[in-house]
Amino acid sequence: MTAGVVVVGSLHYDVMVEAPDRPRKGETVTGQKWYPKFGGKGGNQAVAAAIAGAPTRFVGAVGQDSFADLMRTTLQDHGIGTDHIATVVDHGTGMSVAIIDAEGDYGAVIVSGANLLIDTAQFDAPGIWRDAKVLILQNEVPEAVNIAAARNARSYGVQVCINAAPWRALSDELIALIDIVVVNAVEAEDMGGLAVDNLLSAEDAAISLTKIVETAIVTAGGDGVAWARRGQASGKLAALPVDVVSTHGAGDMFIGSLCHQIAQNNDLEAAIVIANIAAANHISKA
Repeated sequence: MTAGVVVVGSLHYDVMVEAPDRPRKGETVTGQKWYPKFGGKGGNQAVAAAIAGAPTRFVGAVGQDSFADLMRTTLQDHGIGTDHIATVVDHGTGMSVAIIDAEGDYGAVIVSGANLLIDTAQFDAPGIWRDAKVLILQNEVPEAVNIAAARNARSYGVQVCINAAPWRALSDELIALIDIVVVNAVEAEDMGGLAVDNLLSAEDAAISLTKIVETAIVTAGGDGVAWARRGQASGKLAALPVDVVSTHGAGDMFIGSLCHQIAQNNDLEAAIVIANIAAANHISKA
């Protein structure tokens, strides 16, 4: 495994529902179809990194149920190492229900299940970090899991990238272990206090976030992406014009591709350009 990526995070059995619109409170909407899909921010970002070309390992947990089979099989089909996925007895595999509307936007509800029970002791195993260059984290697992993974990664010289989603306040202990944070417009405002409603304000938010972490990347949906790194010039990149099929998983594709490029020692701007293309291709084919 050369210049690899390790992902610690969530696995969800996603139930996808296509409907003309998402229901309001108390409303019932008639949908067109539903189908199961591999998911979880952790799982999706691992697959994205593997698609980008990164040798990838996944560390997580599933339940003792049929949902777990799809999780392991999908990862293995993408060449992702699954030796460090534990089976938790008496707890279900994580799952979600996502509703995709006619415009391709979506909303989802997740049930975390086994994702909340990842054993932090396994991060001490040297084999997890062998030849790894970047660790990817998200907020769909307990912060104690992220801290333990980041601490061990740092001890092996592995960079730590966190997608701080869904948003929750990060402890000082975790922030001290983070090299790169990736957030969307809403999460950027929650984390740094600056509203993001266009690409220029996304850049301002990224600059502000470097008071907290060394490198900050703010994805601004259809406007594009902005970034900042301490001691370097900030930047912004407009979104590529594409026909949107579904925005589901776009951020995960961006992060997986980004971290593969960083693991290859590409500079930040070059990595973001390539990741931006990967996300655009994903939403036009999803």
